[in-house]
Formats: sequence, structure tokens, C-alpha cells
Amino acid sequence: MSVPITPTPSPARGEESVKVLSPLQMAFRRYRKSRLGVVGGWILVLLYIMALFGGFIAPYSVATQFASNPYQPPQRVHLFHDGRLTRPFVYEVKRERDPVTFVSRYAEDKTKPLAIRFFVRGDEHNFLGLKTNLHLFGVQSGSMFLFGSDSIGRDLFSRTIVGSQISLTVGIVGILISFLIGVTVGGISGYYGGWVDNLLMRFVEVLLSFPRLPILMALAALVPAKWPSTWVYLGIVAVLALIGWASLARVVRGQVLAARQVEFVTAAQAVGASDLRVILRHIVPNLSSILVVTATLALPGYILGESALSFLGLGIKAPMSSWGLLLRDAYDQGIQAFGLYPWLLWPGAFIALSVLAYNFFGDALRDAADTGSR
Repeated sequence: MSVPITPTPSPARGEESVKVLSPLQMAFRRYRKSRLGVVGGWILVLLYIMALFGGFIAPYSVATQFASNPYQPPQRVHLFHDGRLTRPFVYEVKRERDPVTFVSRYAEDKTKPLAIRFFVRGDEHNFLGLKTNLHLFGVQSGSMFLFGSDSIGRDLFSRTIVGSQISLTVGIVGILISFLIGVTVGGISGYYGGWVDNLLMRFVEVLLSFPRLPILMALAALVPAKWPSTWVYLGIVAVLALIGWASLARVVRGQVLAARQVEFVTAAQAVGASDLRVILRHIVPNLSSILVVTATLALPGYILGESALSFLGLGIKAPMSSWGLLLRDAYDQGIQAFGLYPWLLWPGAFIALSVLAYNFFGDALRDAADTGSR
């Protein structure tokens, strides 16, 4: 006996199929609607690429000095010479003394263009762990100061690029340590509750009651000045992390308090799952979006904290370089130096740019993860 086969009806012309999106895809769509968030994200990508390849991008090392070019203003990059389109170049700059004011000034020598060439040999640096003297661009003779020079003729562009490696990675490493401590303390406090919750949260509140900057200064002052540069860097990271984990612990504690009442958590407890398994397998993964957003919004505080400590002389020391240390070097020449040589404020502009980019990016992530408001 044959069974009649009913053909599957095809969708009507013009009828659109419904596409099912995962929560991650929906969050990404919401994120893309925030123009400031997208711009902030791309700025951060460019900044971290700059930091990763800092020694390669910088034309000179942070210690290279041009003694005859102190406080030289930024040089303009030109494309036309004698009315003809040429490869990018800068004019050689000569230092002269004003006959009226007797103040030294710099003037371009229009007869001596210095061609900017790519992949040139120069000062030795570490590139992804390997020693090399290859640089992305530079001039073969003379000097080039795209951001100007400091009091002893060091290229501010190179020092700013290389300084980003410290200023930007301090936040990443610091937030990882804070993340580990904050999630552990907040998770235990929220999951067990009772006297454990009261004890841990009172300790967190005591930490949060202290003013941040004085505590940072006091802890940073404990870092021995004779330590090697790498140890000082790790010491500053540890100081920032010890201060920053408390606020993260409060956020985690509140989320865990709500998550432990969810059905799949109580079901896991009912079948005999251990507390550690319940926390790591069922609670923490469901808090991942909140934790990522919280960590992203906390990162600017680490950048500002390192910059403040270095500016006050309690942070990164030479021969390492950071944005805060560059501002400190300029301030040591006197506050009037910022008025006479405004290009010394370039590191401050990068601090502001990175902090704003993180805030825009973090706000967009928070809105994208907040499904309840949609």
C-alpha cells in the first residue's frame, strides 16, 4: 500500500525567513549602533598596535639625544618641493639666535629636504623579543622630530610611542590581578552569605573608604628605588591591583547573590554538585558579560593611576618610559616650559585619548550587554 507524500509548501514569494541570532550576535549588533563605542574600540586597537610595535614604529630609541636640538618644535611633513610632488620629507632645521631678543629659534632650510624612507636601519630595539635595528620609517641623515624634542634633544614622538607600552599594559596586567582577587572574594561572599559575607564586605568597605591617591602614593613609596626597572613595573602593577579589586568584588558579590537563586543553580546543588563546581561552572560563566564590562570601565583608572604616580616621581623610572614619566620630565624644567613649549604636552593628550576611548568603548559594551533595557 503506497503512502501519499505531501509536498512541503515552499515559502511565498517575498516572504522573508526569520534568522535566529545568538545572544552574542545580538549584543554585537547593539554595540555597532553606538558610533562613539565603535570609534573608541578602533582607537584602542590602534593604540595597542602602536604599543606592541613601539620600538619598530619609533624612529629613535628613548635614550637617543641630539644635543644641538633642545626644545625643537615639531617638524611638518611635506609632499611638495619646488612645486613638484615628491615622497614625504621634512626640511632640515637650523638653530639661530634672534638678533633683537637674543632667544634661540629654529628655522627650516628650504634648500635641504630630508626624505622620509621606510624600513630604515637605526637604533637597536627589541621587536617581539628579538633584537633588531630596523625601524618603520626615518631619515638617513640629519634628524626628524614629528612631536618636537625635549630639553636635551630627545625625540618626543619616539618616547611617546615607546611610553605607551608601559602606560597601556599596566592597566591590562593590573586588571587581570584585580579580576582574580575580586571575583574570588566577591564570589565567596555572595555565594555563602551570612557571617562570611558580612566579614568580607566590611573589609571591602574599609578599603573603599580610604582616598585612592594617597593610598597609592603610600604603597608606591614602599617600592625600593634600587629595584631594577622591571621589578618597579611589577611593583606599580601590584599596588594598583591591590587598590582596584575592592570595587570589582562588590559588583561580583551582588551578581552572585542574584544568580544563586536561579533554577539551574539550585538544581545543580540538589544533585550534589560541589560549591566550587557550582560557582565555576554555573555562576561565573553567566556573569562574563558583566565582568567584561566592569573590567573595561575600570581600566582608565589604572592608566590614570600609573600616570599620576610616575608624574609624582613614585612610579616608573628611567630607563623605562611612560606617559606620566614624560610629563614629569617636562615639569622638572619648570611649569613655564608647558607654555613656552606646548608640544611637551603630547603624552598628556595620549592619556586623555586612551581614557576617553576606554570610556566610550565600555559604555557601549554596557549598553550592548544590558538586555533588560531593550
